[in-house]
Amino acid sequence: MGATSGAADHLVVAIDGPAAAGKTTVASAAARRLDALYFDTGVIYRALTLAALERGVPPADALRLAGLARHLKIEVRPPSRADGRLYDVWLEGRDVTWDVRSTDVDRAVSEVSAHPAVRRELLGIQRRIGRSGRVVLTGRDVGTAVLPEANVKIWLDASLDERARRRQAELALRGTERDLAVVRAEMADRDRLDATRSSAPMAPAADAVRLDTDGLTVDEVVERIVELAEAAERGRVHG
Repeated sequence: MGATSGAADHLVVAIDGPAAAGKTTVASAAARRLDALYFDTGVIYRALTLAALERGVPPADALRLAGLARHLKIEVRPPSRADGRLYDVWLEGRDVTWDVRSTDVDRAVSEVSAHPAVRRELLGIQRRIGRSGRVVLTGRDVGTAVLPEANVKIWLDASLDERARRRQAELALRGTERDLAVVRAEMADRDRLDATRSSAPMAPAADAVRLDTDGLTVDEVVERIVELAEAAERGRVHG
């Protein structure tokens, strides 16, 4: 029995993993190959973190953060400029696409996103976008908490040293020079915070396919993701 047009237009690929594992690069490329929307769930937390920093709300203040999240207008739109962005992030009517990638946000976002109340407030928008059609989502808990019903779940990883080198290079491209040892230490601390938070800790889903990107080219990783997604679609058609 063939798939209905609705089934054909619905595909959810969840790609989780630690910072700088290569999620953005490979997921955005895979989304183009699959004719799907690319959505980084983490930008929602980054937008909230930026708003909190601007308003003087401490990253430890769960109550005020949750209240702020409840009323903020956060939008993710198709990219409006050819400046390297993969999408626009709008906060209260202004473009904050690059502001949410600042070093200050990097340092605070794990603590902000660790609060269960904050995660509850922001879960709805992530699920709404993820269920909107053909979508490739990245994050740290997409396959376990945001969309556990995803058609394909992938855990993307790389060694800490490799991830630190990637993040240092990414910062340098944006004009920020950081010592590699400092970047590595900050990343290790973020890994610890993300993996030990009480609400939806960072961890691979039990049925996730694990891909270690050390020694692999971007094209090789993208090809594997596309193969998994197409196999899942064929399974639905013939199931």
